Amino acid sequence: MRLISVLGYVILLVFAWSLSTNRKNVNWRVVSWGAAIQITFAGFIFLFPAGAKLFLFINRVVIAVLDSAMAGTEFVFGRLALGPGAIGSAGETSLGYLLAFQALPTIVFFAALIALLYYFGIMTKIIQGFSFLFTKLMKISGAESCSAASNIFVGVESALVIKPYVGKMTRSELNTILTCGMATIASSMMAVYIFILKDQFPTIAGHLVSASIMNAPAAIMISKLLVPECGIPKTLGVNIKPYYKKDSNMFAAIIGGANSGIKLLVGIVALLLAFLGLVELLDKIIGLLGGNLNNIFNINIDWSLKGLLGYLFYPFTVIIGVPLADVGHIARIIGERSVLTEVAAFQDLALLINSGVKLSPRSIVIATYALTGFAHVASIAIFVGGISALVPERMKDLTQLGFKALLGATIANLLTASIAGIFYANSSILIQ
Repeated sequence: MRLISVLGYVILLVFAWSLSTNRKNVNWRVVSWGAAIQITFAGFIFLFPAGAKLFLFINRVVIAVLDSAMAGTEFVFGRLALGPGAIGSAGETSLGYLLAFQALPTIVFFAALIALLYYFGIMTKIIQGFSFLFTKLMKISGAESCSAASNIFVGVESALVIKPYVGKMTRSELNTILTCGMATIASSMMAVYIFILKDQFPTIAGHLVSASIMNAPAAIMISKLLVPECGIPKTLGVNIKPYYKKDSNMFAAIIGGANSGIKLLVGIVALLLAFLGLVELLDKIIGLLGGNLNNIFNINIDWSLKGLLGYLFYPFTVIIGVPLADVGHIARIIGERSVLTEVAAFQDLALLINSGVKLSPRSIVIATYALTGFAHVASIAIFVGGISALVPERMKDLTQLGFKALLGATIANLLTASIAGIFYANSSILIQ
């Protein structure tokens, strides 16, 4: 299976190159260093004892922080915030799993925590470190590197750290910041996915962190394959500092972060309510038409939206190294992420694990890496709209690059899943 994942990694790179806007102008240094960074990081985490210990330490820290976040959630929502089987401080029992009252409120806490880390300069230093690595090794512009590094930790607001440079970026640079945004996940949203899967997958936090880190170089190299650099970026080879307006004091930072988290939470709830409803309507229409075709031609095709997306992603799920017995299930989940958002996909993965379907640990690990990203249709509106608000004069370029970036982000996530498949072994650090 590892050899299949290796082959899949190569096939995905060739696939991205075949869709390039300028195959002759591809900078293979970016691709080779991007792959090297991914492989080195994954090898350290998966193969070396020191890396395994670091992995478990990160997992424990993130889970502990998430448990702290639940203190405020339980105080505000009471029984509604208690997960399945949990018992409150007053002896009250859980009402079952409720996404809106258990997972989503953690966004507010994590947004405030990230704002606090920015205030003390910790987050800025971490972003500068990753940015320096990408700039020096991959020889891309400092603005691209800074945005990619920022995207490891935050979402669309990552564009703010390069606000002074966005207006003068080349099309290739714009494609890179869009692709990186869609290929990674924000720390605040990571908390949601951890909450959804931590009971079924105790080491989920460590995997999400490592996936988000590896997705950054993957997104850079895929974006440069799809839209190679043909101009001369203003910040080429320059390690820039993240643009950040410091709050007046730590309490202002906490309040500002919490307010941002509330806006994000409301936006996600609105998106899920509207988008999932519209998708369900589309699903019924397609199912009705498809059912008639099945009857007319005496065929047996699953015409549900999840079924059709499962067919589309089936070959990709095979080549990233998912065992054949599980490919059908995992392909549907990876496929639905592209339309229904990653929140719904992670929930369905948790439900699938709980349903009694015997998924192999390898399949669960690879699926987790494949789903770790904002690569879905709604993110085009989120990222293109968010960045266009900063530079309205570049709206035309951004809208033209939206679907290309979504494709690139999807391929980048599959690349990272392939890396997980290459280094996967029957080890207790992967799934317990």
